[in-house]
Amino acid sequence: MAEMAMVGLGRMGGNMARRLARGGIKLALYNRSAEVARALAQETAATACATLKDLVAVLERPRVTWLMLPAGEATEQAVEQLADLLESGDVLVNGANAYYGESRRQAVQLAGKGIGYVDAGVSGGVWGLENGYALMVGGEKEVVARAERFLKVLAPAPDRGWLHCGPVGSGHFVKMIHNGIEYGMMQAYAEGLALMKGKAEFDLDLAAIAEMWRHGSVVRSWLLDLTADFLKSDQELKDIEPFVADSGEGRWTALEAVEQGVPAPVMSLALMMRFASQGHNDYPAKLLAMMRKGFGGHGVKEEK
Repeated sequence: MAEMAMVGLGRMGGNMARRLARGGIKLALYNRSAEVARALAQETAATACATLKDLVAVLERPRVTWLMLPAGEATEQAVEQLADLLESGDVLVNGANAYYGESRRQAVQLAGKGIGYVDAGVSGGVWGLENGYALMVGGEKEVVARAERFLKVLAPAPDRGWLHCGPVGSGHFVKMIHNGIEYGMMQAYAEGLALMKGKAEFDLDLAAIAEMWRHGSVVRSWLLDLTADFLKSDQELKDIEPFVADSGEGRWTALEAVEQGVPAPVMSLALMMRFASQGHNDYPAKLLAMMRKGFGGHGVKEEK
């Protein structure tokens, strides 16, 4: 019998399963692509399951099932299916980058059947397998306790890097704010490095500066570590398209600031810059060019 199930074996889910297996956890695995589940099961000595029904059948009671699916429809469908398969006393952990309000609703839906719900904000990216994941979890104390053993294996250490933040929804809320802060930090680094690159007369070595900042500077961080690393091999970034995607978390953080009436200009403007990189500033820029032409007769550049 398996001790825990992992549903969704993409970059995050797959590596989380690997870390759990390295920690001695017997896993049951399910993925939309059965071949992915079979390959990972062979690698980790886990049990690959063809359906969610099969997955639930091989789990020890009380069952703990962890979802690492994209937020939205994929997670919603899995929650609905598992609501009919799990039993009272079982626990469902939602590790997606989900909106905390949706987590609250899903928790109520499952509570009617006696199924516990934990919302888990997960940070660590592709480095989590080796370094551990930062885990921000919400839920009732006794429900979180049923998943605690697995949280301690996934975290950087059993006594740090994970936190029971509060009631259902608090985990995803804290992760949402975490990502908003991340947006602001990334934007600040990008702007500062761009200003230094633009000062051609100084011929600044951005890689050397970023590396120096990593040691003793008040702006040192893991984001700076990653930036220093890629700048060592490429400072021009000529082959990189200036397009930055945004997750729902950045948008939700900006909306939360509006809802609370709390000023959060750095995080909100960082989100706006991502919109601009996606081409959403192209039409406004064209309008501005035509306005300048209209009132001042300024020339307008035509697209080639």
